[in-house]
Amino acid sequence: MAASPRSTRSRGREAERRARMHYLLRGYRLIEANAWAGGYELDLVLRRGRRIVFAEVKAKGGARYGDPLEMVGAEKLRRVAQAAESWLAAHPECAGLDTRLEAVGIRDGRIRRVVLVP
Repeated sequence: MAASPRSTRSRGREAERRARMHYLLRGYRLIEANAWAGGYELDLVLRRGRRIVFAEVKAKGGARYGDPLEMVGAEKLRRVAQAAESWLAAHPECAGLDTRLEAVGIRDGRIRRVVLVP
């Protein structure tokens, strides 16, 4: 039986909360969560020093459902990049900072970060 949309949203919020804590414990500061820019959503916008990270968070319940990072394909990368570009255009105070796109996969309680675009 398929999960209800409410439980899926709830799991998504929990995955984003865990990813946010992962970054915060590593010295990042949350700038925005679930920010809309350029018609697309950015799960997490974080900063540490002179670096801005745009993180796409994906989670899966177990191994039989595949790796959550497999859900970040070329089209998703294009959308996140477009949203990041639009977000930066709306925040001129961030001009000149290094930017990075990352995917955060959460499965079976484990977090894995992958740099999509350095």
